[in-house]
Amino acid sequence: MKKQLFRLAAFTSLSLFAWSCNQSDPTPKGDYIQGVFVVNEGNFSQNNGAISFFTREQTTAQADIFSAANGTALKGGVQGYAASGETGIILVDNMSAGQDKVEIVNSNTFKTIASIGTPDIENPREVVFGSNNKAYVSCWGTNADQKFTTGYVAVVDLLTNKVTKRIDIASGGPENLVFNNGKLFVGTVSYGKGKTLSIINTTTNAIDKTLSFENAPSPVGIDADGKLWVNDGIKVIKMNPDSYNAEATLTIGSDATKFADKFTFSSDRRTVFFVLSYFDAAGEHGGTYKFGINDAQVNITTPLIKRIFTGLAVDPTQGLLYAGVTPSYAQAGYAVRYRADGSLVDSIKVNVAPTGFFFK
Repeated sequence: MKKQLFRLAAFTSLSLFAWSCNQSDPTPKGDYIQGVFVVNEGNFSQNNGAISFFTREQTTAQADIFSAANGTALKGGVQGYAASGETGIILVDNMSAGQDKVEIVNSNTFKTIASIGTPDIENPREVVFGSNNKAYVSCWGTNADQKFTTGYVAVVDLLTNKVTKRIDIASGGPENLVFNNGKLFVGTVSYGKGKTLSIINTTTNAIDKTLSFENAPSPVGIDADGKLWVNDGIKVIKMNPDSYNAEATLTIGSDATKFADKFTFSSDRRTVFFVLSYFDAAGEHGGTYKFGINDAQVNITTPLIKRIFTGLAVDPTQGLLYAGVTPSYAQAGYAVRYRADGSLVDSIKVNVAPTGFFFK
């Protein structure tokens, strides 16, 4: 009898333990648990930006999942989207003053949770998630005089869904963001004419240091060796993210009339892809190239892909290169998938002006 009681008690304990594990780790619910999110900037004058979605196995996309989930459009151009856990943040830039916002959604269902509008959010540009339930949004500010002197980084408390601080970035218009080890690296937009990289301590949410560059610096990200890469005009610089010393400088040709952008890492973070383009009377031309993080120079003799794109990103799960194609701002664009060697996989019709991707 004692053995039977012991076995029963042990079985009951194991059952309760298994039940507890199942209860504490429920399966996420929603239509957007895994897949590819496409940021469609839209036509600025029409405020018709949207987020498209498809799973990795699909060849057709849902054109506007925010409208499908909420019964209303985002009502603005979409500048960015990122998610962490069940929290997603969409950046909406409306052509009318005072109508910009950050839309916070459940990343699995895309149901809206909260909106943060002006004056806390003005001309949002990029969003990254930090630590301690914080997100950071670069904003140009009102920028009414087009001199890019009203910019700042908004600190969003994800527990209250409110902006708790604005960190002024008065020179050049804050743009690309890279978060690493308690530091936020803030670049400036090229046509803002700013030439400084600001480093924010995310514990104090204050600027610790400002570094000067020859051109508008754009932080690319952290590579497999823990080094920070920064685009500076037609060159890229590999930096130590702690000492801020430059460890390598790679030139991207010698033609200063060309423009390098859309930098993105491969899934192993050992290769960098980018678009190099130029304008003439016939429009924009160029190609897509790559280089390794230990290369001594960037080879631009032969492009990886003989075309330019409005967006570029690598899926960390499959390693495929995703490229945004915008035929015009009056029709739907395409997400085109390539292998790492530049060979074409397929293309998927999305929405107007695809400029970014988020993978989940």
